[in-house]
Amino acid sequence: MQLGEMIANLFAALLLAALITGIFLLFGRPLWPAREAQMVVLLPVDPTTAGSVRGVCFDPCLPPRFDLKLAPQRPPSDS
Repeated sequence: MQLGEMIANLFAALLLAALITGIFLLFGRPLWPAREAQMVVLLPVDPTTAGSVRGVCFDPCLPPRFDLKLAPQRPPSDS
């Protein structure tokens, strides 16, 4: 193999790598989807401890703690 042929093969490989990189950058989608949350805990509303019924507050209007015993049971898995 001659030196010119090796240089040509190197440039061809770099061109192919640049083409593949350009395709990924052009379409901009990840190869696999992002993982998202599958469960949401909904608590029953208690107006005496809900943060939205308080008066004026400068910090975030949240209760000091959450009682997870009030949360409903997790639904059974289908899989």
